[in-house]
Amino acid sequence: MHRTWAIVERELRRFRRSPMLIVMSMIFPVVQLVVLGYAFGGNVKHLKVGVVDQDHGVPAVKVRELAAAASSGARTIDPIEYTDPGQALTDLRNGRINGVLTIPPEFSRRVLERNQPRVALIEDNTDNFVSVALAGTLTAMLGAYSQPAARRVPDQATLDVVEVYPYVPYVQYLLPGSICMSIFMMVMIGGGIIFIDDKARGLHEGYLVTPITKFELIAGFNLSGTIKAVLSGLVLMTVGSLIAGIPSPFDPLRLVRLFVVIVATAFALISLMFLLMVRVTDPLMPRAMFGVLNTLLYFPSGAVYPQQGFPGWMQAIAAVDPFTYAVHAFKNLLLKNTGFEAIGADLGYLLIFSVVSMTAATMLFRRTL
Repeated sequence: MHRTWAIVERELRRFRRSPMLIVMSMIFPVVQLVVLGYAFGGNVKHLKVGVVDQDHGVPAVKVRELAAAASSGARTIDPIEYTDPGQALTDLRNGRINGVLTIPPEFSRRVLERNQPRVALIEDNTDNFVSVALAGTLTAMLGAYSQPAARRVPDQATLDVVEVYPYVPYVQYLLPGSICMSIFMMVMIGGGIIFIDDKARGLHEGYLVTPITKFELIAGFNLSGTIKAVLSGLVLMTVGSLIAGIPSPFDPLRLVRLFVVIVATAFALISLMFLLMVRVTDPLMPRAMFGVLNTLLYFPSGAVYPQQGFPGWMQAIAAVDPFTYAVHAFKNLLLKNTGFEAIGADLGYLLIFSVVSMTAATMLFRRTL
């Protein structure tokens, strides 16, 4: 037994010499519990709804008042007034709002004539959670409008739901997040873990005796990691699109836009990885950090549940998370087949994030053993 105990003692001593590994091992279950506990099942709130009143009669004003009341009460919707229906639809397609509530010109006349007055909800149905919550809220609102105590003009109003896009199965909804996850896994395994293992084996000593600059070293590591991550993202994008049944998966313009987003995402994540690993020497640290980063980056991004259902602290994480902007861009391209106009802000953030992370990693890099 003394030989067995010697092995146990050695492993315990090695574990003790990595205090950060111990801390990460304890923090990870807590982080996973808290994040997963709040990432699913939250009530969706603050959905942006464009209101286009083409009637301006008393019944139409009542509908707008009920929308404002729903905003100040349960806060499920935030109504935004539009005078131009075309602009409202453009903002809907580009993801600036979640739905458009249209009150047609004949609404008040039909209410007075008791001739089936109707309003229309044009919704972005690529996100089933949001579309169901939006339709349910506005249906309940119009139900309150039709109650005798809540109406000024007696009659009933009904809601017509108009879906902008074809039905989106949940497997298609998860595909953007899966592409981001494949890029992230290649960044961590093919970039971070290999980088630290090479340092531990002394392979980086050869770099330190050459006149190469810190920036050139970091740039070389980032570019090689980006290439590997882009290949991984392209493979999963192609295979996943076929499995999920994405319409027209090989449309040339869509493929070009997807390639640009994959490159931007890969470079942003590899830059983040080197920023986190630039001072790390323990080869066990990347493996311990992998699970924590996976939880903190993937779930708050809105890949599996809309961010409107998250608590405030989790939305703050999503606001700086590069996964958030990558997932949003992939959803626009894969589920809506939009152009660069809808993803311009996402690409801009990923580019700025990459530059800041790479600059910080270069400043922290030390040309010493």
